[in-house]
Parts: sequence; C-alpha cells; structure tokens
Amino acid sequence: MIETISDFKNVIENIKSDIKNTRFKIIENANKELLYLYFRLGKIIDENSKYGNNFIKELSIELKLEFQNMKGLSPRNLSRMRVFYKEYKDISILPVPLAKLPWTHNYTLIEKEKNREKRIWYAEKCLENGWSQTVLIHQIDSNLYQRQKENIKLSNFEDKIPLIQNEMAKDMMKDPYIFELSNLKDNAIEKDIEESMLERIKNLLLEFGKGFSFVGNQYKISTNNNEYYIDLLFYNLDLRCYVVVELKNTNFKPEYIGQLNFYITAVNKTLRKECDNETIGLLLCKEKDKISVEWALEGINNPIGVSSYKIEKYISKDILEKLPTEEDINLHIDVKTK
Repeated sequence: MIETISDFKNVIENIKSDIKNTRFKIIENANKELLYLYFRLGKIIDENSKYGNNFIKELSIELKLEFQNMKGLSPRNLSRMRVFYKEYKDISILPVPLAKLPWTHNYTLIEKEKNREKRIWYAEKCLENGWSQTVLIHQIDSNLYQRQKENIKLSNFEDKIPLIQNEMAKDMMKDPYIFELSNLKDNAIEKDIEESMLERIKNLLLEFGKGFSFVGNQYKISTNNNEYYIDLLFYNLDLRCYVVVELKNTNFKPEYIGQLNFYITAVNKTLRKECDNETIGLLLCKEKDKISVEWALEGINNPIGVSSYKIEKYISKDILEKLPTEEDINLHIDVKTK
C-alpha cells in the first residue's frame, strides 16, 4: 500500500525508468536484428553474384513491391549488404560495439576504415560520445585514431596522478590537436586563435572530447598584488578535475612549463574542492621536441601534458548542426552532476 505522496512519486519514477530502459532495449535489439537481416541478405546476394547486377535490380523491385513501407531496399543498399556480409563472414558474432550502431554508421565504418581493430575503436567512441554519421566521418577523416591512440603523448601523468585517472588523462590527450577555425590570418597571434576558438565552441568541445565542460577563457586568477589570466579553463566530468589549457603560437619553450605549473597551482588554491581530483595542465604548441619536453617536466610536481596543434579551415555547417548546442551540453552536465 502506498502511504505517502513521496512513496507514490517514487513508484511513478520507477515505472518511468523501467519503461525508458525497456524502450531502449527494444530499439537496441531491433537495430541488431536489422543488421543480421542485412547480413543474411548480403550472403544470398553474394551467392548469386554470378547473375551480375541484374539480380540485385530484380531483387530490389520484388522486395519493394512486397514490403512497400520498408526502407533500405534500393539496389545501392542491397549492394552494400553484400559488402557487409563479405567483410564479416569470417566471424560468428558481430563485435558488440558494431552491433549497437545503426546501419548507416556500420557501412560508413566499412567504407572509411579498412582496419577492423580501428573500426571497432571508432564504434566504441561513437557509443561513448553519441556521434552522428557526419561527425563519425569527420573524426575518421581527421585521423582521430592515430592522434589519440597511436601517437606518442608527452606528459608526467604517470608519476603525478593515481593510476585510473592517469590512464584516463593519457587517453584524453591527442597529438596533434586539430582546431578548425575561420577568418584567421597567417600571422595570427594567440589572442586571435583563442577568439576564433570561442566563436566555434562546439567544434572546440568536439576536439577536446568527451566530458569537457567549458569554464572560461582568459580566466582571471588574483593574488594580493597581481592578476593572471588562464587562456582556457575546462572542467572534465569523467576525470573530475579542472583542466588548464595554455595555447602558444610558437614552438615549445621550457619556460612555458613553469608558467603552466603556476596556473595549475593557482587553480588548486582558488577553485579546487575536496571532491575534485588533481588539476591537470595541457600545453599546446605549434611544434615540440621530445627531449626538451621531458627535461622540462623533470622536477615538476603538477600533472602536465604537452601536445602540438594544427589549425585548419572551419568545420562544415552539416557537422555543426548535428553537434549539441552549448546549452544542450550544460544541461547534460547539470543532469550528470545531480
């Protein structure tokens, strides 16, 4: 028996949660079943390939007549089913990340990425970040796997932060970062680059990755007699820590580490709460050399990573329209932190 209004509300919330979870499972299972249907159709089409393109054309006509409300039965899509079958016929079960992605994502991965290991990695990132097909294409074209997974990352994270956070922080880093900005001259200074980044905040958050929340630019830190300004300040929800980003429009110089180290300490003194993990610093330079960075990091107590960056022409309108707005991101952050 429900005794109080509070009990009633709890019951209702539990029912709502159950319905939402069940709906998600239904959609997920439906997607998986569709992929396996396409796999079986692809097998049949491949077994009848001796009849050439006419078989696919006739099959498309017959299927459209029988299943008039069903999409995806065009000759082009049937041809893609054959490619899908040939790609995975050597395994009994489709890898879980791929089985959870829509057909459009799966075929995009086959078309854009020939290495299966990399393909599965991109599929995992799709699920983690909720990438649309357009954003997935952008990430593959920008060689995200190489920049985030393969390239050497220079940091002192291993010695300065706990193992779990250390691994997440290293996985977070990219080298190089690619910022797609507009209206920048060849001789642009750091302030120009920073302002262009802020004009395209969605692109900026896309490049920094999952969990990043923008706190501010030229963020003021004050002492008794001086004021200091941090280029870009973020809070990462997954790492549960502030991330201080310093942008340098020159090659790496050892003194940049000292400046960033000071800013990290300042954030720890003025912003960091007991519930926050160690503040992390990220120095972005045009170019760097490994030995100089490693020497500069010796003796530094705060966790710092150093990466290069490139600036390319701004991201397409199609991608921007499919990214969440700054308000959407903040709403998501508010929900996660409650």
